[in-house]
Amino acid sequence: MPDRSVDYLLIGGGMAAANCARWLREEGADGSILLVGREPDPPYNRPPCSKGHLQGKESREDTWFRPAAWWEEQDIELKTRTSVLKLDTADRTARLSTKEEVRFDKALIATGANVRRLAVDGSDLDGIHYLRTLGNSDTIREDTDTAERVVLIGGSYIATEVAASLTLRGKRCALVMQESTMLERGFGATAGRFFQERLEEHGVEVHGGEDLEGFRGSDGRVEEVSCVSGLTLEADAVVMGVGAVPDVMLARQAGLRLGERGGVKCSSTLESSVPGVYAAGDMCEYDSVIHGRPMRIEHWDVALHHGKTAALNMLGRETPHDVVPYFFSDLADWSSMEYVGAASEWDSEVVRGSLDEGAFSVWYMAGGRVAGCLAVGRSDDLDHARRLLAAGIDLSGSSAHLGDVDSDLAELGAAERPR
Repeated sequence: MPDRSVDYLLIGGGMAAANCARWLREEGADGSILLVGREPDPPYNRPPCSKGHLQGKESREDTWFRPAAWWEEQDIELKTRTSVLKLDTADRTARLSTKEEVRFDKALIATGANVRRLAVDGSDLDGIHYLRTLGNSDTIREDTDTAERVVLIGGSYIATEVAASLTLRGKRCALVMQESTMLERGFGATAGRFFQERLEEHGVEVHGGEDLEGFRGSDGRVEEVSCVSGLTLEADAVVMGVGAVPDVMLARQAGLRLGERGGVKCSSTLESSVPGVYAAGDMCEYDSVIHGRPMRIEHWDVALHHGKTAALNMLGRETPHDVVPYFFSDLADWSSMEYVGAASEWDSEVVRGSLDEGAFSVWYMAGGRVAGCLAVGRSDDLDHARRLLAAGIDLSGSSAHLGDVDSDLAELGAAERPR
């Protein structure tokens, strides 16, 4: 027999579960809510892990989703340092790491993602770090306090943001990546070169087109990074930023259907293959009503909005998730970008504004339609990009208008018919 029952069981200590709890209460749920998270901290914003918190500018409390007292005020039971070991969707029970068994009516699985680890020679040496949590951020900051040379592995968000943050703290940083230009896999070479130049201007060495061979050291501590090409770099510490994989271990054990992109397969309402069990965040692969195909997007802002959609549908609203994905990234205080959409593939790019002046937007087009938009110093462009992307308007032949900084974006697509 279960030890007790709850109306809503929220599994995962991140933004998806936290915002789900918030919106359950704000939309009138008066039943019991239990949020279970394996980390020691209450739900928090993850971007500061590679930015403000790593730089020592934001405290742990600054990153929290809500102050500690808020959970009790909202009558939401929060269990940190607690995992769900087994989920039985037929009996509607969950066995916790506290040995407690809980019966639930509806559940949200939002277990996030785990860092991708590379098994290369020397990968077990001390001084090699992965970044996912506040605890990881603390360890990296403490371990690099006395370091002079830090090597970052990877050409995407984590590696580039950490390189900027540690350079700001006076460290000599080098970045090693397979890509020829940083961030080009997600945003193309044009935008990638802009951000790479910002890092290089502040002293970060960037080594593109390199495959990692391994690490060397002495007395159990990393001292050198070696690449297949023969490139070697001295390193007092290393930070790995080579991606993440959705944490679907519990979902797979529970028998939830998985999608082709590695996440829990969900409908447009974020309901899984089991009625009354929802998924959200990094490990949710949902039918996007905007993109017309299954999507799985890893970012805290997406998880935040997933949490609200899941809450509404746990309350019986039958609301499809129709929020255009949003992303931002800061390279210290040197440059920042905002992005809307999810352009995994595009066939052309249109630049509006000036890269030289650091005020531009890059529009990613697929089949004449907006698939995504990246903006630096032109946030207003994103509002138009959201409109055009959501409507699916064919802009074939309008690239000159789109790229003309003096044109009115509000007029673009006004006469065209959406898909």
